[in-house]
Amino acid sequence: MAAFISTYLVYVKLIASTKLMKQPFAFDNLSRTVWKRIYAWVYLFNGPKIIQDGFDKANGGSFEVFAPDNRYVFVSSIKHIKELDTAPDTVLSLQAASKQMLQPVYTMHGFNWFDRRGTEGVGFVRALRTLLTNNLPHILPDLGIIIRTRFEELNSTYPIENGSRLSPVYPLVVKLVVLSNALSFFGEDLTKNEQFMESALAYIEETLICAEIVRLIPKFLVPIVGGIIARRLKSHETVFNALLPIAQQRCQERDLENIGQAVPKHADCIQWIMATSPRQNPWTAKRIVHELMAIWFGSVHALSTTITFAIHDLCIYPEYVQPLREELLTQYGEFERTGTGLPLVDSFLKESARLTPVESMSTRRSALQPFVLSDGTKLSPGDWACTPVRAIMQSAKYYPKPLKFYGFRFADGAIISDSTASNLNFRQPAASKLSDINQAWHVWGTGRMACPGRYYASAVMKVIIGQIILNYDCKLAKPDEPRLFTWRSCMLPREKTKVIFTPC
Repeated sequence: MAAFISTYLVYVKLIASTKLMKQPFAFDNLSRTVWKRIYAWVYLFNGPKIIQDGFDKANGGSFEVFAPDNRYVFVSSIKHIKELDTAPDTVLSLQAASKQMLQPVYTMHGFNWFDRRGTEGVGFVRALRTLLTNNLPHILPDLGIIIRTRFEELNSTYPIENGSRLSPVYPLVVKLVVLSNALSFFGEDLTKNEQFMESALAYIEETLICAEIVRLIPKFLVPIVGGIIARRLKSHETVFNALLPIAQQRCQERDLENIGQAVPKHADCIQWIMATSPRQNPWTAKRIVHELMAIWFGSVHALSTTITFAIHDLCIYPEYVQPLREELLTQYGEFERTGTGLPLVDSFLKESARLTPVESMSTRRSALQPFVLSDGTKLSPGDWACTPVRAIMQSAKYYPKPLKFYGFRFADGAIISDSTASNLNFRQPAASKLSDINQAWHVWGTGRMACPGRYYASAVMKVIIGQIILNYDCKLAKPDEPRLFTWRSCMLPREKTKVIFTPC
């Protein structure tokens, strides 16, 4: 993986050092069609910048970006976003876009979901939005203790250089998120299964690599190459085989309960997914496990990246540590009891996610049928409609001083006393939360398809970042080195970035 990433970064530097990026249409000897294909491949290595440039030139209108495997139509106006949200699932489909992005047939043990949302039911929305969220007061107290203990164990394994312990922060955070989600989704017993936990960790990276390879090769090779990769990458098989017996047992208990027998009670995502599946055609154990694997990937990948960037920002802006720590010391207990609160931590996480978002693209919809926006822009089947989330979140239209980090910009001014540091006093015109959804905040998607697990995700971020702030001071070992790289529309932390965590 390291060599794979290094190759990408070398290529980015080569491209950026030429006039090709600055004057793409200056080559008279290249046809427009040929140039589009070249530029489509450049998108893989410089997607966020290409999207930003398109947003700036469009001036609020729609614009198109090409990738090797797709055409993306970006919209940013309230009117156009509403048109995407109200389009029938048979015309613009989130599930079809996710299917293309993750290639689940090859990365999720043969999971071949339908293009249309709701074909097999949407019980997972209630499972994540309501049941998991309502269970947070039962999850968070134990989770805080486990994260604090596990962080100390993991951190102690890293080498000491020149008197300081250097911790590769992204791999460390991924392990903490895997532990958090395994405990919350599957219960404590499965977290003690070392083979499962190792595979659940490897599954994220293997899914990303496998899906990218399948997306970029010629379509006639996909079944052959995808099949070979799926057989060689074992993590998805291990995860599936560990969850399947549990799901089978739960299905048996469901059948026994239906005939009046007493059965054990469970409070985990396995049970909630099963309980919210269609009553007329209940999901099989295999179908339940496939759904859990899809949810698992989304939760671990986005959470790990967002938390890592927030830790980077704690190192870069240490003036925020004291007020954040004071809030945690006085309000963390209430947060554990309710699953809500910690407005300063919430604002800091939101500002970090605004300036270094995991994604530059949101509200993905794949066209299953021809679709025309009100401005006349056309989408053909296979094209994607989406929003330029990073560009919107860094637009002066919505955010005063948009490229400046103000960790408390989203907090209510009444909850913190004025500071001599002006960056601690800067506020948006109206307070807001990390889990909100509005015209300028598309991190969780938009409208009726917004992420139903965002309340759980926000709470887990606060647990992990809160335990770090309460127990450690942190600084970047090499603050001048690059901390991230881009692939397609994603911004990803470098695995080699190290942080020094000093107990406080």
